[in-house]
Amino acid sequence: MTVTYSSKVANATFLSFHRLLLRWKGSIYKLLYREFILFALLYTVLSLVYRLVLSEKQKRLFEKLSIYCDRYAEQIPVTFVLGFYVTLVVNRWWNQFVNLPWTDRLMFLISSCVQGKDEYGRLLRRTLVRYVNLTSLLIFRSVSTAVCKRFPTIDHVVEAGFMTPEERKVFENVRSPHLKYWIPVVWFSNLASKARQEGRIQDSIDLQNILNEMNLFRTWCATLFGYDWVGVPLVYTQVVTLAVYTFFFACLIGRQFLDPTQGHPGHDLDLYIPIFTLLQFFFYCGWLKFLNILLLQLVLFSVFLGPIPFVVPQLNLDRRSSAGRRSP
Repeated sequence: MTVTYSSKVANATFLSFHRLLLRWKGSIYKLLYREFILFALLYTVLSLVYRLVLSEKQKRLFEKLSIYCDRYAEQIPVTFVLGFYVTLVVNRWWNQFVNLPWTDRLMFLISSCVQGKDEYGRLLRRTLVRYVNLTSLLIFRSVSTAVCKRFPTIDHVVEAGFMTPEERKVFENVRSPHLKYWIPVVWFSNLASKARQEGRIQDSIDLQNILNEMNLFRTWCATLFGYDWVGVPLVYTQVVTLAVYTFFFACLIGRQFLDPTQGHPGHDLDLYIPIFTLLQFFFYCGWLKFLNILLLQLVLFSVFLGPIPFVVPQLNLDRRSSAGRRSP
């Protein structure tokens, strides 16, 4: 879950950024502490078995196995594989945020370019904005579980005022195996062209600006739908997960401190606690855990931003922005 912390570092004091390391909510500590404790516990158990349970002959065999695991564990390209995975998933997550379909720009254009203070002009502006909101709602119902729970059926969409019963009949009569979010876009374009013919939009340039902005809005919606439709390949996720877990499984044996009296290379000290191995686990598994969370279906809608701020208040804003303009 993304947690906002900008206000905590608003002042450039000596300890401002250091305090972030002590935060628990949304931190890597909260995300990874179970796996970290399990890894440290398994390492400790193996260390105690090696030191207290095994016979001398068994210790020699364990030492050979430890050296073998340590030598070949380094051949697992964890950094290489995880680095590409980080780039792919983080870019995907950020692009989802960048392509959020905000309706504000279209509302401003419609309010300024569609003329008429009478009832028909008000309804015309309101209908155009409603089609924009309906397009975004259909997309959010497809990509966000939270929005789908709020509007599980077309009946709920009609009850909320995003679609009229007559429009619903037209919508349902269009047979398509794919998401029909483009239908309100067609309605919007036809209604905008009709408004130009009736003189409600006084200039063809204004009509072009409105349609260009609607096309950009449709592109944002299509991009979000594409990210939900085509996910990160399962094979890639499996390879990265197996690489990281296999590496640290080998480290449980290969990073054990061996008897210094046996003269094994690199085992001159017996420090008991593998500090750098624990740090390595913290960094690598922390990245993997974080990326697995980002792979959830549009986390930024379900958790970070929430669905309703993009949908329900827009209907109220729709009504206010289309109610007619007053002179300054």
